[in-house]
Amino acid sequence: MSVRNPFCITKVEAWPIALPLLAPFVVATGQMDVARNIFVRVTLRNGAYGYGEMAPFPDISGEDQEGSLQAFPIAAKECLGQSATQFRKLSQRLGEVASLAPAVRCGIETALLDALCRGMGIPLWGLWGGADVRQRKTDVTLPIGPLDQIVETARAWHARGFRIFKMKVGHEVDEDIRRVEAVYAACPQATFVLDANQGFSLDQARECMGAMEQWHLPVLLFEQPVARENLEGFVALRRRGTIPIAADESVRSLEDARRLIERRAVDVLNLKITKCGVVESMDIAGLARASGIRLMIGGMVESRVAMGCSWSLVLGLGGFEFLDLDMPLLLSVDPIQGGYGYEGPALQPWEECGLGMEMREEPSSVIVVE
Repeated sequence: MSVRNPFCITKVEAWPIALPLLAPFVVATGQMDVARNIFVRVTLRNGAYGYGEMAPFPDISGEDQEGSLQAFPIAAKECLGQSATQFRKLSQRLGEVASLAPAVRCGIETALLDALCRGMGIPLWGLWGGADVRQRKTDVTLPIGPLDQIVETARAWHARGFRIFKMKVGHEVDEDIRRVEAVYAACPQATFVLDANQGFSLDQARECMGAMEQWHLPVLLFEQPVARENLEGFVALRRRGTIPIAADESVRSLEDARRLIERRAVDVLNLKITKCGVVESMDIAGLARASGIRLMIGGMVESRVAMGCSWSLVLGLGGFEFLDLDMPLLLSVDPIQGGYGYEGPALQPWEECGLGMEMREEPSSVIVVE
């Protein structure tokens, strides 16, 4: 790549961060009290820079902060001297050297795309085409916990205008059912997404779904009811029930998505850039739309950096029916300023270049690849 190319990548940096949660985030496979993430900054020859975020969740993705920091320099070196305008080519290279580190790929891809759009003078969603630039509402997540505590939390979110509750289940079927019933009794205007995070056997998932149907509870989706590899379980649940089935952990690549679609195993795919990287998530969205599969978008435990990139896909590509973009609201700190914002459950678009964000504080310890 010519040194005269203004979009040539000259430096890639990363630094660890700790983001405490307002309350423990408990799912069927584990819990998190502090999100140990990593921020990334990519700088171009023209001086433009952009930010990204790695958000590993050990109990869900198997990645952690230490492993991501170790994988970062190898992946970052692949970007030096390359043009951010060739982000698809770079994504392919990152997939080859960091195939087992999707959070690393996501962080670097987000940062180089943010830098590219800042250099071009357009919002990140503009790079995708700006198909659906408008305010949208997200659900809010209720983790697994004592019934009284979850009901109290639900009431507090309901008072702030939230009407879609993503309830974590998959721990113990009877308790899960009681929690959903109790929240609905306390917040009768609410609708639900149930997310088992692979926690149920097929029989347990059937029992949970049957109870929701029997009591006519307004469940919009049943997400990842069984283990990632249990495609037969997905097929059986979809054939048997009336509640749409969504895949999350089962779709970590374009090939995963193709397999689920070919088997007619799901109604909805939940895209997360931390699982697949940004560019591959775009490709999965295109495949889903072409196949008549509905789209959801979510994230790990992330700040507004990674979530802003996901929100940009919603605004830019269009076609996303279900939004699970609430995680920054569950953090006790916001390490950035600018960018998109929340008004109750409503996410607001932004007009600034790239993600439109800046760090509140410069890091004290940085890994630099240049």
